[in-house]
Amino acid sequence: MATHVKRAFKYRFYPTDAQAAELSRTFGCVRKVYNMALAARTEAWARQERVNYNQTSAMLTAWKKTEELAYLNEVSCVPLQQALRHLQSAFANFFAKRARYPRFKVKKKSRASVEYTSSAFRFRGGLLTLAKMADPLNIVWSRPLPEGVVPSTVTVSRDSAGRWFVSLLCEDPSIKPLVAAGTAVGIDVGLDHLLTLSTGEKVANPRHERRDRVRLARAQRELSRKARGDGANRRKARAKVAKIHARITDRRRDVLHKLTTRLVRENQTLVIEDLTVRTMVKNRSLARAISDAAWAEFRSMLEYKASWYGREVVAVDRFFPSSKLCSHCGTLQPEMPLSVRMWTCESCGTAHDRDVNAANNLLAAGLAVSVCGAGVRPQRRTPGGQSAMKQKTPRREP
Repeated sequence: MATHVKRAFKYRFYPTDAQAAELSRTFGCVRKVYNMALAARTEAWARQERVNYNQTSAMLTAWKKTEELAYLNEVSCVPLQQALRHLQSAFANFFAKRARYPRFKVKKKSRASVEYTSSAFRFRGGLLTLAKMADPLNIVWSRPLPEGVVPSTVTVSRDSAGRWFVSLLCEDPSIKPLVAAGTAVGIDVGLDHLLTLSTGEKVANPRHERRDRVRLARAQRELSRKARGDGANRRKARAKVAKIHARITDRRRDVLHKLTTRLVRENQTLVIEDLTVRTMVKNRSLARAISDAAWAEFRSMLEYKASWYGREVVAVDRFFPSSKLCSHCGTLQPEMPLSVRMWTCESCGTAHDRDVNAANNLLAAGLAVSVCGAGVRPQRRTPGGQSAMKQKTPRREP
């Protein structure tokens, strides 16, 4: 039997006042349980003891029996148990050195979410009803679910702009490996242009944040003038700022989805650079522009879509001198400041566009790894792909 890819379908919905109150209460209880379990595990960690999921689940049962936390019985128990499972996953990632130590959920006004498993919701006839609710959710079905599938989990979230979303995790039989393509492309990310391809194509940087920067600054000034606290005027000003941020994020994600889907469909092998975006945004001069370009989100989308459709993503080591290396003769230039966008190789006289030359070098290095793979020590393995180290990458001599 063929294994289908699990895919989340996200929709916006509009809850009734009773549903919004129930979900808000569930958000608060989930946050409380998560923080209490994290505190208990942290105290045990300080005593050089480990607490697992089963132990925190027993703690939850005991907490519900106390008078102080009796209100936890008023909401569905499934989201509370799922919060403990998420905490267990967070600790597993921490111990495997894939993530930082779990942090407490302290922001009540930021994004909140809860997860329901199949025992805590009913999905019939296109209507979704959650536990502890009498009426189904008023969902805007912007696209149909795969025919005949039933969600395995449902995640309900509310963003900082006050919008409600429901995400249905289903097996999608429509996602199948594409017919193998004989093309490969090197991709160089940048700020002047969002992407430069080894084919010579340059994708303009939409600069979504810059387009709304004036509106955002005005809204933030209005928020700063409101009195501290939880007053109505401050809530309205905070929501206005959040809506502008949400608009920027939605437009950015839409562009990246369309772009990554096109690249994956057109190419069998996609070569990118293994950039440490988290470190790069510490540059105060470029942090805003790098964050607006969303290089990390672009890579994430590219990798999971390549995994879906049977494509290969190769990540070349971040120290590979793609900009300083002549793609024609292989001569390495001693210096290449960011201000230099066009340069001529002193050895062969070839004139280079900095970004196109970098994309061509990335493609050559990535193909060397993909084809032979000899002498390459992997640094980071992507789904369906490999990584290349600069000191082991074959180099063409003049």
